[in-house]
Amino acid sequence: MAKSLTAQELRTESQEDLVTKLKEAKEELFNLRFQAATGQLDNHNRLRTVKREIARIYTIMREHELGIMPLASAEETKEAAE
Repeated sequence: MAKSLTAQELRTESQEDLVTKLKEAKEELFNLRFQAATGQLDNHNRLRTVKREIARIYTIMREHELGIMPLASAEETKEAAE
């Protein structure tokens, strides 16, 4: 995850894509924490950014669960990609 994800971008993703992005962000956070503990981390702001991305993904997933924002269908996801 090179760049920060916006909530608008995440709202166009399907549930499976959100789960994938969440897993990737958690792995990145683990690696960043490990680098910070060993003194190898160059960009400490990235820790904060990744934590916020994780929270943003959880928020979007919860919105879907509560029905606040409907899930993006496979067709809508393809259209957004084009």
